[in-house]
Amino acid sequence: MTRILIIGHKGQLGQTLFQFPTNHELLGMDLPEHDITDASATQYALRDMRPQIVINTAAFTNVDAAEAQPDLAYRINALAAGYLARFCEELGASLYHISTNEVFDGAMPGRRYDEWDQPDNTHGSVYARSKLAGENAIRFYHSRARIIRISWLFSRGKQNFPAKIVAAADKYGALRVVADEFGAPTYAPDLAAAIFQLIDFKAPPGIYHLVNEGMTSRYEFAKEALRLTGRGHIPITPIPHTEWQRAATPPLHAVLVNRMAAALGIQLRPWQDALADWAQSVE
Repeated sequence: MTRILIIGHKGQLGQTLFQFPTNHELLGMDLPEHDITDASATQYALRDMRPQIVINTAAFTNVDAAEAQPDLAYRINALAAGYLARFCEELGASLYHISTNEVFDGAMPGRRYDEWDQPDNTHGSVYARSKLAGENAIRFYHSRARIIRISWLFSRGKQNFPAKIVAAADKYGALRVVADEFGAPTYAPDLAAAIFQLIDFKAPPGIYHLVNEGMTSRYEFAKEALRLTGRGHIPITPIPHTEWQRAATPPLHAVLVNRMAAALGIQLRPWQDALADWAQSVE
C-alpha cells in the first residue's frame, strides 16, 4: 500500500481524488490547518506524514482575482510549488503536480498542444504566468516529478463552468456565452482515475496532458450542458470574447492533446460522454 498525500484535498479535484476508491492510503493537507506558502510548516508536515507520493492540486485558480492579487498568486502557484518539489526530493517522494493549459498563449486558431510543445505565455494573465513559473520551479527542484496539465476542469460541485451556466440559465432565463474560446474539458472523476492509473502504471517522470477527448468552444460546451439538463429551450447567444469584459483574458486556442498518457493506454472518454455523466447529478 502506497501512502499518498493530496495537497488541497478540500478543493474540486482534491475532493474527487480523496474520495476515489483505491487501495492506497490517502492523506490530506489543506487550509486552514496547513498553509503551503509557509515553507517551514510544510516541510515539518511532510516529514511528519512521510508520504511516498504527493499530489499537488492546490492553486490560486481565480484567474480574474489573480490580476488584483499577483503576489498571492505567485506565492501559491510558484513559490509554494517550488517548496513542495524541494521537500519531496529531500524525502524521496514522487510529486504529481497539477498545471494548466494556460501556460500556452493559444494565439493560433486551430492549434492543439502536445506535451513536448514549448510553453510560452509571457504576455498572458497573472494566473498563467504564475502557473508556468510553478512548472519551472518543480522541474528545477525535483528530478522525478510528473506535471499534469488540465483545462476547463468540472465536477459535480457548483464551482465550475457548466454548473455556473445552469445556475445562470435558471436565474436569468437567457444567456450570452463566448464562442471564440476553445479548449478540452476535463471531468474531475475521469481525471482522478487517470492520475491513479499513472501512479499504478509507474509512469515515467515528465509532462502529461490529461483532458477528456475532443475540443469545444465555451458556447458549445454551455449549449450542451443546457440540453443535457433539460434546459435546451433556454436562449443562448454566441458572442466574441471582446464582448465579455473581465480582468484577465484567457488564451483562446490553448487546446491540449493527450499523447504521453495515451501511449501508456491511459485515455479519458470524449467530453460529451463525461458531460452527460455530470448532468445526471443536476436537478
